[in-house]
Amino acid sequence: MIRAGIGMYNDLQDALGYRADQNAPFNPTYTVAACTTVSCIASLKLPISRTAPAFAGLFVAGGVQPDMYTPTVDTWSLRVERELSPNTSLTVGYVGNHAYHELVGVDDNARQPVVCPAAPCPATFPNTAAYGVLAGSPVPAGTFFIAPKVGGGSPAKPNPALANTWTWMSEGNSSYNSLQVDINRRFSKGLSLRGVYTFSKVLDDGDSYNATAAGNAPGLVSNPYNVRADWGLGTFDVRNAGVITATYDLPLGHGRHWLGSTNGFGGALASGWADNSVVTLQDGFPFTPQLSYNPSNDGDTRNPVRPFVNPSFSGPVIVGSPNEWFNPAAFAAVPNNSGFFGNLGRDTFIGPGLGSWDFSVMKDTQLHERMSLQFRAEIFNLLNRANFSTPSLIVAVLAPGSTTPISSGVGGLITSTSTSSRQVQFGLKLLW
Repeated sequence: MIRAGIGMYNDLQDALGYRADQNAPFNPTYTVAACTTVSCIASLKLPISRTAPAFAGLFVAGGVQPDMYTPTVDTWSLRVERELSPNTSLTVGYVGNHAYHELVGVDDNARQPVVCPAAPCPATFPNTAAYGVLAGSPVPAGTFFIAPKVGGGSPAKPNPALANTWTWMSEGNSSYNSLQVDINRRFSKGLSLRGVYTFSKVLDDGDSYNATAAGNAPGLVSNPYNVRADWGLGTFDVRNAGVITATYDLPLGHGRHWLGSTNGFGGALASGWADNSVVTLQDGFPFTPQLSYNPSNDGDTRNPVRPFVNPSFSGPVIVGSPNEWFNPAAFAAVPNNSGFFGNLGRDTFIGPGLGSWDFSVMKDTQLHERMSLQFRAEIFNLLNRANFSTPSLIVAVLAPGSTTPISSGVGGLITSTSTSSRQVQFGLKLLW
């Protein structure tokens, strides 16, 4: 049997109010630069009424693109199903899609860079340690650069009355391609096996337009003037994923292979048993090493940017240990206010994979013609395997009171797991 399909779908934008939740008049957010002393904080007077004086800070805006397009996805699929035997079937399929006008989060008040070699772009990089390139190397054409303000300080924002914004723009694109295999086998004595495998790849230029949506990449586009620079693996990309399930009606009790002659209470106790097993194996999610600060001078201090690749580093980047999943020495930090974005790609590396075996035993007991009692004993993560979360992504921080970056000391460290330890639960269910 062959099945094929193609479709075009639009995404209903019915939650745009979420992005504007921090705006006036009900929930405004302000930011005050360099106000860290007690006296400075005490001098602030919040505008809690219409007659209060203006707040001595910049308004942090949230919003959506006024002329936003409707996010659209084109999908296509082709599946071939074959019966290998009366009790065995195999399905092989290809599923893909292309989406455009997707929402991405940007700072709509970021300073606009120049594209080298346009002035005032420097002709060469100043030093090796900071930029991960040879000292005196020419700045490649097409590099985005934001020059520091002459005489110190930060360049003016496009709208000086605003601080940063978190704006949803319909500028995103994505693609998905996958091979999907499904084999199902039913045996003659109550045993059923099913195996499902997917080999896939997701590419996009931003899928975490809410900061809490993904912990393995920044929430906003790193450079609003070059969204394509973020093109890479999606934060939810899983290259290989497989699941094997087994269900077995145990041959116990009245009329079955074992204890088949038992009747009465003993027969009821021995009958109705079954077990289920689910084994899950999959690759890890991609992640993006980051700096804890933004050296690009675009004014968005909330959004960490990617570092430079260190050309003098040799050896594997991925170490694979919970204490050091990746080697931070593979990346070079950029001095603060340098005006450059790092050249490391987004979601370049893969985090820890996942493996889990869940097992359950069930017993159905018929209490009445229309009533039965089901007992369940379930064990999650039977082998008690530690499935690790994404490692710490920060490879460099700023030295206190300085623009000089230093190693964060935690880059590559894993501090949590993505699944729980072995858990056992029992339950009773009355069915009628």
